[in-house]
Amino acid sequence: MKTDTRVLLNPGEENEMDLFGYRTQMWKQALCIIGYIFSLGFLLLLFYWKPEWDVWCQCASCSLEKANIILLRTTDDFKKYSKKKVFWVEPFKTVDKELHGVTSDEKSLIGKALIMPDYKVRCIRVQKIRYIWNTLEKNFQKIGALEDEYSCSDIHTRFGCGFTQEEQEMRKQVCGLNAIEVEVTPIWKLLFKEVLNPFYIFQAFSLSLWFATGYTEYAAVLVGITLLSIAATIYNLRMQSVKLHKMVSSHNSMKVTILGKNGGVQELESQYLVPGDVLVLTGRFYLPCDSILISGSCVVNEGMLTGESVPVTKTPLPNINNSIPWKIHSGEDYKRHVLFCGTEVIQAQAPNKSIVKAVVLRTGFNTAKGDLVRSILYPKPVNFKLHRDAIRFLMGLVAVTVVGVIYTPIVYTNNGMPASDVVLWTLLIVTVAIPAALPAAVTVCILYSQTRLQRSGIFCLSAQRINMCGQLNIICFDKTGTLTEDGMELWGMVPSYERSFQEVHCFTPGSSLPCGPVLLGMVSCHSLIILDGKVQGDPLDLKMFEGTGWVLQDTAMENNEDEDSQSYKIIKPGPDSGEDFPVEAIAILHQFPFSSSLQRMSVIAEVVGDDEFLVFMKGAPEMVEHFCIPETVPLNFPKELENYTLKGFRVIALAYKKLATKDVQIIESLEREEVESDLVFLGFLIMENKLKPETKAVLQELMAAKIRTVMITGDNLQTACTVGKTSGMIPPGSNFIVIEANAPDGSSPASITWGNIEQIQENGHVSKILLNATIFARMSPGQKSSLIEEFQKIDYYAGMCGDGANDCGALKMAHAGISLSELEASVASPFTSKTPNIECVPKLIKEGRNCLVTSFCVFKYIAMYAMIELICLLLLFWEKKVLGTRHYLMQDMAITITVTLTMSLTGPALKLAPYRPSGQLISPPLLLSMISHIIFSLVVQTIAFTVVQQQPWYNDSDVLSGCLPLNHSAPNITIEEPLLTNRNFLTTTMWFISGMNLIIVEIVFCKGRPFRKPIYTNCKYKMWALVTCFLFLTCIIRDERAYSSELDARSSIRLVCTPYYWRWNTCIMVAALFVVSYLAEEGFIENRRLWLMLKSCFNYHSRSQYRVLERALCNDPTWPPQGQTHYSNKKELGIDLQKYIYDNPTFDAGAENSLELS
Repeated sequence: MKTDTRVLLNPGEENEMDLFGYRTQMWKQALCIIGYIFSLGFLLLLFYWKPEWDVWCQCASCSLEKANIILLRTTDDFKKYSKKKVFWVEPFKTVDKELHGVTSDEKSLIGKALIMPDYKVRCIRVQKIRYIWNTLEKNFQKIGALEDEYSCSDIHTRFGCGFTQEEQEMRKQVCGLNAIEVEVTPIWKLLFKEVLNPFYIFQAFSLSLWFATGYTEYAAVLVGITLLSIAATIYNLRMQSVKLHKMVSSHNSMKVTILGKNGGVQELESQYLVPGDVLVLTGRFYLPCDSILISGSCVVNEGMLTGESVPVTKTPLPNINNSIPWKIHSGEDYKRHVLFCGTEVIQAQAPNKSIVKAVVLRTGFNTAKGDLVRSILYPKPVNFKLHRDAIRFLMGLVAVTVVGVIYTPIVYTNNGMPASDVVLWTLLIVTVAIPAALPAAVTVCILYSQTRLQRSGIFCLSAQRINMCGQLNIICFDKTGTLTEDGMELWGMVPSYERSFQEVHCFTPGSSLPCGPVLLGMVSCHSLIILDGKVQGDPLDLKMFEGTGWVLQDTAMENNEDEDSQSYKIIKPGPDSGEDFPVEAIAILHQFPFSSSLQRMSVIAEVVGDDEFLVFMKGAPEMVEHFCIPETVPLNFPKELENYTLKGFRVIALAYKKLATKDVQIIESLEREEVESDLVFLGFLIMENKLKPETKAVLQELMAAKIRTVMITGDNLQTACTVGKTSGMIPPGSNFIVIEANAPDGSSPASITWGNIEQIQENGHVSKILLNATIFARMSPGQKSSLIEEFQKIDYYAGMCGDGANDCGALKMAHAGISLSELEASVASPFTSKTPNIECVPKLIKEGRNCLVTSFCVFKYIAMYAMIELICLLLLFWEKKVLGTRHYLMQDMAITITVTLTMSLTGPALKLAPYRPSGQLISPPLLLSMISHIIFSLVVQTIAFTVVQQQPWYNDSDVLSGCLPLNHSAPNITIEEPLLTNRNFLTTTMWFISGMNLIIVEIVFCKGRPFRKPIYTNCKYKMWALVTCFLFLTCIIRDERAYSSELDARSSIRLVCTPYYWRWNTCIMVAALFVVSYLAEEGFIENRRLWLMLKSCFNYHSRSQYRVLERALCNDPTWPPQGQTHYSNKKELGIDLQKYIYDNPTFDAGAENSLELS
């Protein structure tokens, strides 16, 4: 909702935010400064954590037009706030400001942003992007890019001649520098941000109290572990910062040539480029900005963006005199005119001795590369239940702490203790009940998992997503390069003649195609180039061309009309072509490059020496058929296509025609629509795409673990289905239902068409399709990421595995994206595998499950550690007793620290279990486990506390009364009162009981199968568990003569002598506690069959949306649809289709999308 004080920034985009206007007030600022002083800086720290409170306390709400402070709030579930200051830019330096054309340009955002009469611009900077205030629309809008309203003719006429120096300077002031600057964050700043985390602030408070009370040993160890944890985090952040800085810094400052308004050219630093500048492209270099090609053609390497180092041909934006915005006019294929920042210009070809020109479209972080870098700097928040549950878990501990905080002062006051002691011990209760070791323990757990993944060749950019991998229940795979080999093999050619297919020609050594249109189409219809002396390009084109035995070269041909020399690609028969050809060579005069939305490419070629001009088209068979003369297409076209695609082959169709004109200038000026019409169908080119050896076994492993597998590919549906069957993704005997999504076409509404190979039906229940479809074919890159998002909307935890080519968006969108490419595009993915096959997927899931289960174990143990210590303290407080520092040190150092460091060393299970671990920290089994063990601990400690005081030898003042008469050699020894508070029968008994209780819960909670290896495989943990158990038993059962030395503070452990029978009684209590705890945990709480039976008895079902849909489908006799037709026409159906129609914002209107249910 837009108001004077609130607007929406970047509506519809991933970084959409609400903007609120505020203005600072001096008296409020003065009060806040006083608050900083009196709170010793805590108020300032609170404002750092909560920037919205900072704004609300120091500012007053006002209209955005008058605001000097902007409060931003994300529109996602997190509602995260940030604060920005408004700053001003004065772009004009000359006196006569009216002379600048930008003030009269109605489409220019700068003209709309000028605030008269000062000619200033209001700006804010959000996530590296500068926004300026649009005075007409009353909103902040992104600057640093040409406005989308400009038409093709505007681009050519308004910007095609360059800027004057004054106009360029003005634009530079408003738009800022063209630089993607990622500073290497100083270590002190990383340290400052890390230690200001609320967990570490509380930990500092706890450690300060422990040091103040003399508990220095454990506090010092915890300080060391915390510092190591912080150091490891800072090291990872620093290395990522350095890596990112190196990736972008090389392109920030390079020399470029631009065209001036007077027609001259000049060199300048790339950082001074502004949107609208005209770049002159020469030689080979990396592009420092996004730009629109307006003359000439270019071959670029877009591996930085797509992860696929394949040369891509770019064509100039046509100069068409209309008012349609250039992007809308170009459609989904507008990218064929755009040169993206960070990509390498391999070859620039100028028309007729002219120059290759490109208009700067976007600069800095507005570019494609800048957007990629921003996605790393500001990743989309992960809405993981574990983090929310952890906060709730801590809130539960806080509630328990309140009980202790109330209990302690009451008991101490009744016992007449000084007020200072009451306050001190009350604060210590807080530090005991809320464990300070929790952040370090969880961090250590994740670091161990990250290290194990690195050893397996899987590198992680977002460590918090490792836990999320343990919840994955659907994995989406790209096909080519992921499930199948990256390259294709040329299998054969099926030529067509007089509306019938001929015998297949297999490409074997010594067999070559006869000279004719089919062969000429194969040697010319491609986008290959010569680079560094080698033929390079799309792998499919390379295999096709290599199968002909012809050779490619760049040669200057004479144009007899104007005697200009023009460079064309020349293809000649090579030594391996197999026979003498009547054709001397083929010259490629013009190329209409391949587009994923158009699904085809075309070339205009000349037969050298014959003055014959031919058009060749290559592309998806269904698409090529539309451009062919129907009388040339075989009648059995669909059946033959299905025959090969069902065998798993990749089928490419070829077509051609002869051009009537022989004028080269006319030919080069022909539009694509004129060239691609009335073609003669030539036949099918058959390519074989083999499965990777590891694919089938991995998919079987995932399906055995009941993890759903889905294929998302841009390839033909039938080919994808065959790969699905061959790989085992589609079980044998499955019933195929083919669904096609059809875009609106004129008067025909959008529809979804259902059917199988013989029959088609239609419906529109997309949620059911998402639940059942296994293969999604003909998907564009945008549709891949949208599909992942739709899976997440029905509560799937979705993983995506791709090779980086066109998968970047889906890899970023998924809960766990795994890139098989190590190129720069892989930085968009949270995980990158050095092994280029899908074996990394089950490894990642296993480690994710292991890390998740271990995190829960650590949470439970640390919480129980706090509760056991709290129960012990509260009981001892009743008798004005307390454990000594040596007692705590033995428990904390020998048990808690070792558990923290060794419990997470257990590796993942070798086999994936057929179910996932619980992803909820606040769940009935976990809460029941915690409550049960707290009750067990309370009962045992209370019994020990009560029974020891009833023993005949118990004495508060004589700690030798429990020894045998033979050892009672100093009856008149008196012990100082402070020493009696932590060295007596109660502390000796409670220390042993609580310590062994910690060891028991440690063993009970430390799970092994089914998600981790058996606990006995963790040798370090096993050794420390045995050592700590031995130490405690030795301390309590050892011969009492060990106590015969002087009873003073210098004794090592500060235990007192008790009769043997009491020692064995305490051991029996501990043994009983272990048996009860183990049986309760394993026999009831962790008994999965029992919980499933209880769920069945109480008719409890999962509330996940996909589970609800599954249950609904089981009772739906109309699924799958039979003989029904539904269109997206509200009047025809008389219902609200918004509940059923899936509106994909990235739907490619030029392509049909298919999927398959099995």
